[in-house]
Amino acid sequence: MNKIKAFLVDDEPLALTVLESLLQKFDNIEIVGTANSTAGLQEKLNELKPDVLFSDIQMPGQTGLEFIKAVYPMPYAIIFTTAYPNFAADAFEFEALDYMLKPIAPDRLAKAVKRLEEYVEYRTNDNEIADTKDDYVYVKVDGEHQKIHFKEIHHVEAFADYVKIWTGPDKRVVTLQTMRNMENGLPEEMFLRVHRSFIVAISKIKLIQNASLVLEGDIEIPIGKNYKDSVLEILKKKKF
Repeated sequence: MNKIKAFLVDDEPLALTVLESLLQKFDNIEIVGTANSTAGLQEKLNELKPDVLFSDIQMPGQTGLEFIKAVYPMPYAIIFTTAYPNFAADAFEFEALDYMLKPIAPDRLAKAVKRLEEYVEYRTNDNEIADTKDDYVYVKVDGEHQKIHFKEIHHVEAFADYVKIWTGPDKRVVTLQTMRNMENGLPEEMFLRVHRSFIVAISKIKLIQNASLVLEGDIEIPIGKNYKDSVLEILKKKKF
């Protein structure tokens, strides 16, 4: 695999230096640029074409989250680095690859880099539309078309330019695909879009909370604020 090109933005010089130092310990990461604000950031990203943007959230002027909202969808992965845990829901609403709290521990960063490696690896695959037939779907995985029955699917999760199709708490396949294609291909009487990043199997819902669903296997899925009314309306018809 070629080196993963990373761009870092943080208004705190020390935080930027620490993150840069930690990332330099990974042989497959190449830091192509840094910035202290989002001013002029898009032009730099267009020029350097990084695979991932590590961004702080709370910065003077435009915040990191406001920047991502303005450029969404992005041609690169986004990993937020912040001291504030309360922006996580908004970050994942716009398909953040990860959300790390400062101070960033080396082992926590290693997990983020592992996820990033997976993202970059699958990004090299050819994009194919999900092929749905009767009670199953065919998706391309590692160059082959894998058959997955609808009844096996617990939920579908956005993964940057890909989706993870979960068939259990610890079992999933990753395919280059869009959530829109998946939503259109899955039968609406069986599946429900509950978040920009999640589609769930209605039959797997075990518990409905104020802002989330709990699926079989105790998998908690957030309900996006833009989906909440339609989710509750559809679930009422199911007599939950």
